[in-house]
Amino acid sequence: MATTGLPPSTDADVSRVTEALEMITPMWNVWVLMTLPAQPLRYTEIKPRLPWLTDGNLHPKLRKLTDAGLVERTEVSSGHVTYGLTGRGAELIPVLSVIAAWGEQHLEQPVITNQVTGRPERVQQVPPAQNAQDTLTLIGPRHATPILWTLKARGPSSAKALSAAIMPDRRISNIYPQVDRLVDDRLLHKDGRLYDLTGSAHALAPVYQALSAWAAGRPLTGEHPLWGQQQTAAHARTGPWMTTQAHTRAPAAAEPALPTQTPAAPTTLWKPGDLFSHQIPARPLALPQTGGPRR
Repeated sequence: MATTGLPPSTDADVSRVTEALEMITPMWNVWVLMTLPAQPLRYTEIKPRLPWLTDGNLHPKLRKLTDAGLVERTEVSSGHVTYGLTGRGAELIPVLSVIAAWGEQHLEQPVITNQVTGRPERVQQVPPAQNAQDTLTLIGPRHATPILWTLKARGPSSAKALSAAIMPDRRISNIYPQVDRLVDDRLLHKDGRLYDLTGSAHALAPVYQALSAWAAGRPLTGEHPLWGQQQTAAHARTGPWMTTQAHTRAPAAAEPALPTQTPAAPTTLWKPGDLFSHQIPARPLALPQTGGPRR
């Protein structure tokens, strides 16, 4: 359970969100969830949609997502088993859509070199599942979300104050790797001894609103008491670059275009089954990156 030293209701909210992140952040979970359409599929129908995952990887993923209550395994008859989203799993789809939208807008976009002009050009479209996965790589680590949450509530804080709020039973030196990583990823900026959220971190508001609502079983349309607050002009900084190692990339796919701006309220930008509407490569392809920090 996450501990932030915030009021009990807020602390419980953070704990629910971090537990939700623990369920969906592990590698390939987002891809599996986004692959399952409304109609349950047999394993032999799922496998071609995620060809880079071996049986030894896909079977455990389905089993763990089933244990988490996001995927339902149904034995139709002897030797005939199907997998589909549970009610909770289906309710998570709009949340993943909001997470993907933040990644599309704020993460460094991979580029390729034009063979004719020799100039770098942005890859036309990063799959929504990849954007969601890379965003979760930023906010999914154990202490990342509690730190962001605490700074959103308290404003600029020292490492000592953050340590006392988030890890009171550990030495203060343990907080520095956590905040330094978030600074490198440009979700935090440091002014003297104080850490504060960047504009891109404030822009996580729709993500945390959606995660909070889903984790508590509330409708996604309500406004969050903390993350519904508007950022000030002083926080309007942009451009996070991931220094945290991103997950192994899956095949690039031509996806339905996401809006260029994060939606004001969580909405479904795609529906299950749309993710793989065309043929994809037989193995993962590494997306070339721009120079500088990793995506």
